[in-house]
Formats: sequence, structure tokens, C-alpha cells
Amino acid sequence: MRDNSFKAAIGRGEQQIGLWLSTGEAAVADIVGRTGFDWLVIDGEHGPNDLRSIMRQLQVLDGLPVEPVVRPPVGAKWMIKQLLDIGARTLLIPMVNTLEEAAECVRSVRYPPNGDRGMGAVVARASRYGTISDYVAKAGEEICLLVQVETREALANLDAIARTDGIDGVFIGPADLSADFGQPLHSDAVLSAIDQAIDTIVAAGKPAGILTFDEVLNRRFMARGACFVAVGADVTVLSTTLATLSDRYKTGEAAPRPVVSY
Repeated sequence: MRDNSFKAAIGRGEQQIGLWLSTGEAAVADIVGRTGFDWLVIDGEHGPNDLRSIMRQLQVLDGLPVEPVVRPPVGAKWMIKQLLDIGARTLLIPMVNTLEEAAECVRSVRYPPNGDRGMGAVVARASRYGTISDYVAKAGEEICLLVQVETREALANLDAIARTDGIDGVFIGPADLSADFGQPLHSDAVLSAIDQAIDTIVAAGKPAGILTFDEVLNRRFMARGACFVAVGADVTVLSTTLATLSDRYKTGEAAPRPVVSY
């Protein structure tokens, strides 16, 4: 089994810069995996992914110096089991609002007697189809469980969620959080809530993470203490870069483009 260097790095508080993979295409993952990011989120919540497309992206990223992070649509036990069996070892579980939900996620990624993950690894890619003979005994050491807080309810329970044994990091979802507040991300209320959330996570001794497409905000949150920060998505980078390129040749200079907010 390879060491999960991402899990080790955020555990030490080292900065890890990531990007969202939202196309669902393995070729795109293969390209992005060679560009220097520390972690990449294969997005099954809002991206056009299924179990097979996620596995194909895991396969092309295998051996590259980047950690694939898989986000399922929800934190259902059966989804978590399938993702772990196809070789995902870092999971980002969306919409975790309570201590009980966080604890259930922990149980879902651990084998008995410490959890209730199903015993099927001998035929799964996770154990390299049974060739890693001690996979069941050692899997927990390399599985990294990240939970996503993105509602006011989650913020109210944040300290308890962050202190849950087995949670390796807490990720703040700014888009859904701002929607729950009924205010834009850049509003004082939302930014203040995010700042306080980062403080709470760090005080609990856990790594804090976030994603925005705004470099000023990303650097603000990094300075605050967020250590695993995603700074964009493949689809937005492709769209804005190609639009700027076409504008430059059609108009002689780059035309202004709308700022993508997240």
C-alpha cells in the first residue's frame, strides 16, 4: 500500500493546493494530474460521474504525484463502500450537519470491529484484487475522511463534528453556506462565519479546507489557517482560458470576461 501523503501533509498542517475535476473525463484528469496540484476532487455530487467514470479517473491518476479525492453525491453507506472498494482512499462527504452524521461516516470507512464497512476487498481494486494481503488490517491507516460543512446547522455543531475521532479534516462549502445564509459569499456575514469556522476547526486540532474561485478570498482563508484549499475547477479554467485566447485573436486584445464566483 502506498502512503497517503495528502493525509500526512494536512495532518502536519502543510499547505495543499487543489483543483476540482468536474468534466467526468479521465483524459482531463490525466492532464491535470501532471500540472503540480497536490489534490484533485473527482466530483460525484455535481459532476457527471458514475462508479465507472470515477474508477477510470482513479486509474489514470494512480502513480502521479497528486492525491485523488472523491466526493460522492451523499454520504450513504453503500456509496462509501463502493468508492473505497474501487480504490478511493480520500473521501469528501458533503452536507454533514451533525455529530451523529460525522460518526456514521467514520463507521462507514472502517472495517469491523471499529466500523461497519463491508468485507469485500479481496475482489476489489482497493486491495489490488487480493494481492495486498494485509489490506483489511492496514486500510484505515491510509484512508482519509474529510467532511463538508455547508449549513448554519453544521456551523452550530462544528466543534463536535471537528472533534469526532476518525475525521481527518473539515471542509467548508462556501456556495451552499452562502445560500443557507441567504447572502452572497462576499457579504460580511458569510465571510465572518467562514473565518470563525476555520478558527473552530483549527482549535479542534483538525485541518480546515475550502474552495473558492476568488484568489483574494483563497489567500485570506489560507492566512486564517485553512491548509487544504481548492482554487478552481477544470471546466472554469478551460472555459475562461479558451475564451480569453479567442478574444485576443478576434479583437486584438483580451476582452473582459465575467468573474466566476463560487
